[in-house]
Formats: sequence, structure tokens, C-alpha cells
Amino acid sequence: MRILVLPGDGIGPEITAATLRVLEAVDERFGLGLQTDVREIGLASLAEQGTTLPGDVLDLVTEVDGTVLGPVSHYDYPPRADGGINPSAELRTRFKLHANIRPCRSVADLSVLRTPMDLVIVRENTEGFYSDRSMYAGTGEFMPDEDSAFSIRKITADASARVARAAFEIARTRRKHVTAVHKANVLKLSDGLFLREVRKVGEDYPDVELRELIVDAAAARLIRDPGSFDVLVTTNMFGDILSDEASELCGSLGLGGAINAGDDVCVAQAQHGSAPDIAGRGIANPVSLIRSAAMLLDWHGQRCRRGELVAAARAVDDAVGEVVGNPATRTPDLGGTLTTDELATAVAEAVCRQPATTEPATTAPTASAPTASTPTAREDSHA
Repeated sequence: MRILVLPGDGIGPEITAATLRVLEAVDERFGLGLQTDVREIGLASLAEQGTTLPGDVLDLVTEVDGTVLGPVSHYDYPPRADGGINPSAELRTRFKLHANIRPCRSVADLSVLRTPMDLVIVRENTEGFYSDRSMYAGTGEFMPDEDSAFSIRKITADASARVARAAFEIARTRRKHVTAVHKANVLKLSDGLFLREVRKVGEDYPDVELRELIVDAAAARLIRDPGSFDVLVTTNMFGDILSDEASELCGSLGLGGAINAGDDVCVAQAQHGSAPDIAGRGIANPVSLIRSAAMLLDWHGQRCRRGELVAAARAVDDAVGEVVGNPATRTPDLGGTLTTDELATAVAEAVCRQPATTEPATTAPTASAPTASTPTAREDSHA
């Protein structure tokens, strides 16, 4: 399996190095034959090549079996015309990575919830309220005068159907329940179209129950009754907000993995931002990116029917759970004292203790990696 690695900005290089340390351990344990190709993006490539996302890096995305993308400080980038391309948004839209898959599983002594959470949020990734993804040309935002600003929301049948199918496929591997989260009482046309497509896809999955819930109620129910959810599917901004809420309720934003999945391309990406305020201090929590990389192994293993990759992903997830479950082996954001490198070493050692068995691949990408934490005073979203 060949993996493209893009460290990114801020704490990105530190947590990416930690993730590579764990991948090396699981590669050795399971004999996976992993090959990594590390390339610069973000502010580093802007300084050297005049762009935050070089063309040769984009070309590699379709040549490799998966990509690991570190956090990026796109808020600090210059305009696109001056080389400031948001790598996260560009990869999602260019390669049609419609499904942002974010598992959320609570950690007992870190969660604020009264009852456990174990769910997956599947968020449409390429359009919606994110206006930089809504237009063929231009940003989707404009000001006709100095006191008025407009932003375009785009919802298409194709993207809605694709993300719905991803959600139903995941639900089939879990408790067979999908909740479509929307605001169709106000956004009657756009969310109405989204719901139409979700219902249509749902007809192909008679074994999976479909429920519809307004986003306000969903946000409240995540707190009051998290056990009522299995898989949630929703549009871009709603999914971004709800998944961050769910991860924090589970324990912290930096403990949860995430992948951006299309038909043939998958990008693993931490749920949190680049945290430039703590960059270089060696205290960043790398768990989210480690778990995201494990999800990438699982995604490729399921597609290629390679049980050893699926088993390796589970081993990484279990190793992270073992380390994070012990208060003595946590990073400072979780009340511990370990550095980024020390936590990576602890996870790598735990991986070596996992049984090197092979698990059967299923027909759908699973979302087994739990979630939760990132160490940021300034928590830039990776949106």
C-alpha cells in the first residue's frame, strides 16, 4: 500500500511524524508492505514554490492508494490568485470526496455525557454552505455594496445521493439505523432536495431504518440521548458542527479519526486544526491523525479485500484505546504529561502487543475508529 503524506502547517509536521511512527510499527507487526511518500504543502511549499498545493502533489493523489493530510492554516494563506489554495477543500472537491466519515465513541473518564456515545457522522463534503465549494468560478460569496454580503448554498442530487449511500452502507455494518439531519422546515428547497435523495437511496436498504431529524433537535439529542443514534447523515456545515460537538462530548476533539472518501480516492485527516499557538512545543496530541490513518488502512483493506489491512487498522485503534484509557499515558490537553513523541512511542509499543490476526473484509468501509481530542487554544477547523 502506497501512502502520500502531506504534513501541513502548525502542529501538522509533529503529529504527522508521530503518525508515521505508528504506521511503521503496524507495518512491521502485520507485514503490510507500506510505502510512504512525504511531500510539502501549505506555508512550506508556498515559500518554496509559490503555492500551498503544488501540481505534482495533486497528480500523486490518484496514483497512490491513500493520502494522509495534516492540519493546514488556510486562514493565514494569501488569496488563491497568489498561491493560497486550501488543500483540504481542493482535495475534497477535485476528487469528489463526498463523504467525510467521523466516528464518535466516548471515553469513560473524559466524556461529559451521562450515557455512552457510539455513533458515526457522515457529512457531505463538497458543497453546501461552504461557499468556496459552490461555484465553478469565483468564491460563492459577494458584496453588491459595502453593507450587504451574500453567500450561496449549493445542494445537488448527485452529492446528496452519494453521501446517503455511504451512510447506509456503514449502517449495515453497525446497528442498521440512519438519521438524516436537516433544516427543511426553513431551507425548504435545498434541504428538501437533500431529503428527497436520502429517502430514495433508503429504498435500496430495506434492512436499515431511516429517521429524519431537524438539526436543532439533533444537537440537543446528542447531549441528552446519544445512545439513540447510530449513523447520522447530513449536509456540509451541519455535519461539521455536529461532529465537533459530538467529539467534544466524547472527551475531546483530538481523539477522533476522520476520512474523506470518494469512489476511488481517500484522504485521512485529523478532525482538528493546525493549532499554531502550540506548534514546535512537542505537546500536540497526535491521536486524531493516528486514528484517521488507521481508518485509511481499513478503507483500502475493504476495497482490496486485504484482511491484514483491516486487522492492522483495528490493532491501531485498540492500541490507541489502551494508551488513552490510561491517565498516565496522555498528552497535556487530556491532563497527562506525555509529549507528542512519547505518546506515539506508547501507541507503537501497544500495537506490537496486539495479536497479528487477519480479519475478513466487508463490502463497505467501516467506521470503527473512535474519537475525541485536540490541543488548541486556537482550534482552526480543517473545513
